[in-house]
Amino acid sequence: MSKLPLRIDLVSDVVCPWCVIGYLRLQRALADFADRFEASVHWHPFELNPQMPPEGQNLREHLAEKYGTTPQQSIEARQRLTDLGADLGFAFNYSDDMRMYNTFDAHQLLHWSHPYEKQTALSLRLFQDFFAERKDVSDRNVLADAAEAVGLNREEALQVLEDQAYAQDVRAQEQQILAQGIQGVPLFIFNREYGISGAQEVETFKQQLQQIIDEPDPS
Repeated sequence: MSKLPLRIDLVSDVVCPWCVIGYLRLQRALADFADRFEASVHWHPFELNPQMPPEGQNLREHLAEKYGTTPQQSIEARQRLTDLGADLGFAFNYSDDMRMYNTFDAHQLLHWSHPYEKQTALSLRLFQDFFAERKDVSDRNVLADAAEAVGLNREEALQVLEDQAYAQDVRAQEQQILAQGIQGVPLFIFNREYGISGAQEVETFKQQLQQIIDEPDPS
């Protein structure tokens, strides 16, 4: 039996914990359909904090300011994310001095990496850099190191960021996403037809995949 092509468009930000959780849950679901789908993932830019200044902001202060999160709620949320990550093999390594950063350059690098088929590897590396290693993912050397770590050319990566070569393309994508009414991430779109919003449970992704198999081919 030939595999069905499955295009997955994923709207995400590299400083969004639910984006990496959602992606890893999707991968668990896809593992049960490995003989049915030939899946390709295409990552699309969404900046949670487009106005974030270069120096960033303390993460706990940022969440309190943006969402009204209390210190106790923050502690509980971090523990929940840490537990969920551990179950999926991903380390959240929160600390009191952890900072939130601007991600526009990160999205430019992800855009650049697409023709090299390195978007997923680079996204996962940046998730790890930010959440596990608490690195500044707005720092161009950190971004270039991440690119090199997944097999991309470090000097080319630095040049892309220095030139802001894909700034216009990324801005256009972001505006298009906002124009579609997308206000939060992650968002998973399957074959440009079916959408799942948020880091749903593995079973929810499985149900969606089964629906795609069960529905008759309109052609």
